[in-house]
Amino acid sequence: MKKVVAIDGPSGAGKSTVSKEIAKALGFQYLDTGALYRAVAYYFSIKFNYIDDFSLLTEQEIEEELKNIKIHYKNGRVFLSGEDVSDFIRDPKIGEITSQLSTQKVVRDFLMPLQRSFAEKVDIVAEGRDMTTVVFPDAWKKFYLDASPQVRAKRRFEQLIESGKKITFEEALRDVIERDKRDCSRENAPLRISKDAFYIDTSELTLQEVISIVLKKVAEDA
Repeated sequence: MKKVVAIDGPSGAGKSTVSKEIAKALGFQYLDTGALYRAVAYYFSIKFNYIDDFSLLTEQEIEEELKNIKIHYKNGRVFLSGEDVSDFIRDPKIGEITSQLSTQKVVRDFLMPLQRSFAEKVDIVAEGRDMTTVVFPDAWKKFYLDASPQVRAKRRFEQLIESGKKITFEEALRDVIERDKRDCSRENAPLRISKDAFYIDTSELTLQEVISIVLKKVAEDA
């Protein structure tokens, strides 16, 4: 395995933006594992557009559908059966479906080899919910980014408004709280702080301050 900088944390903690910048600074490849899960969710949203609660699907039904999914990730873009779905998967509805499906062990097992395969070829910065604990437990460097629910909801709200989505702050906050509950209470690979991960509360830090802290920590222990 090549060098892996693994970054975990809840939704809205700033993982994606920070990870992209860290990858650039180190000359590593950036791996957005959340996008891989969203690609799976996007497939299911089309296949089962009449279902609101995806927990109603049996494990066997999910496993059978996963056999039809072919995901390719390159330069930060996600392709589903050859189609670039990078923009489609950012819809809030896809986020809700992703949160539901990601609790399924069969889905996590399906994506595990794909995620690990990237580290076999190049040095990467991988961000997600279980990078430091499950996918890359032996990662070169580990970080956990966090922030208060209110701050994360504000970031999420502003991001969606800027992209043209219609949402209220209250809806964004509710979404963050519900995601936290699902991520932390799920049976398979729950979100938790790895004992050897460096914890950073980004609530009152600027993007550049967080990046500087991460890079300094990497340099100290290199």
